[in-house]
Amino acid sequence: MIMYKAYVFDFDYTLVNSEQGIVMCFEMLLRDEGYPPVSRDIICSTIGKTMYDAMSIITGETEKGKLARLIRLYKVRYSDFYMTPNTHLFPETRPALTHLKEAGAICCIVSTKTRSRIMETIRREQMEPLIDRFIGIEDVEHAKPAPDGIRLIQDYFLLAPSDILYIGDSLIDADTAQNSGVDFDAVTTGATPASAFANRPHTRILSDLSELYMGKK
Repeated sequence: MIMYKAYVFDFDYTLVNSEQGIVMCFEMLLRDEGYPPVSRDIICSTIGKTMYDAMSIITGETEKGKLARLIRLYKVRYSDFYMTPNTHLFPETRPALTHLKEAGAICCIVSTKTRSRIMETIRREQMEPLIDRFIGIEDVEHAKPAPDGIRLIQDYFLLAPSDILYIGDSLIDADTAQNSGVDFDAVTTGATPASAFANRPHTRILSDLSELYMGKK
């Protein structure tokens, strides 16, 4: 039984584990551009942030021109080649989406990743029939935690906020749901522990997406 008309998912650390690709690309960029190494934990803590925010945290740069150059280098030298091959679905992703679609739910993605990069993984995994709409960073004026992406889903499918559940792994996702006026399920397959969500409005804290269709383990 489904409780919402639409289930909207974050991408990185929610539907997929992209950690290896992201860490690899940042480590190569830092090495090649002469920046000091940064720990894997710091890099992973930026997953889900905008590229400008992540790049600034990891390199220490704040000037927009420098950040724009580094982001371009990250894309054309590294992520275009290494990101998608090192991004993998969590084992629970396909069963969860299949269950929801078979029950008649709308399934969508709202992410700070580019829609084009998300689509590379979705096409490789032949999952197009399981996702009804994709919203990436290029589709919104304001990135999460602004409500723009959720509002696009809401308007496209003529949904009320009460019709939507947003599922994500980070405090940015929790704040996105709150700013959008929709319910939120936290999933702890990312870098944010369950305890961090205690002071954010949430419906449930899930260990992984199987709890969407199997209940608590």
